[in-house]
Amino acid sequence: MHTLQAALRALAAVSVLLLIAAAPPEPEGLWTGPMVSDTPATLQGAKVVDAEGVKTLMDERPVLVDSGPADRKPDNLPATTLWRPTHRSIPGALWFPGAGRGDLDPAKAAAMLERIAEVSGGDKARPVVTFCKPRCWGSWNVGKRLVAAGYTSVYWFPGGLAAWQEKFDTAVVAPQPGWAADPLAPKPQPTAKIAP
Repeated sequence: MHTLQAALRALAAVSVLLLIAAAPPEPEGLWTGPMVSDTPATLQGAKVVDAEGVKTLMDERPVLVDSGPADRKPDNLPATTLWRPTHRSIPGALWFPGAGRGDLDPAKAAAMLERIAEVSGGDKARPVVTFCKPRCWGSWNVGKRLVAAGYTSVYWFPGGLAAWQEKFDTAVVAPQPGWAADPLAPKPQPTAKIAP
């Protein structure tokens, strides 16, 4: 029995090493390629955590930053069907839909950092956990922005919401003020006024 357990532990360790070796390297700046693809195993200036690590951090009241996208209305959904998606996240998370895009408008990136500073009380040493979905560059980019902004306790949770909900409960969250549920949706155009 002990031999089998030792062999399984060794296999798990080798698997982790292979995953790290197969992960792409960190880009120098923000990632601007496809948002869903293999991510690095590290984020310079931040610590990488799993679901248990995030749970352990809860005693320190971390700022939880969810950069996950909003659900999109299916193209084949009849126009008469009511579409009211909800976004589930780690309880207490701040949801900034699409904030992890590498080409995010600088004003939006600044607004996100402002909101995080507000919630953290301006304490750049307070833990901040960034997450999204597995294989999502969004939370990696948000973590990179936080490190560049001087935050010293940034935690990147690459397993994201999928890993969290395997072990813990989620809650419905709304987008942060000023963040549309779908940041890529076209903005309504003002209607032209006809002069009398």
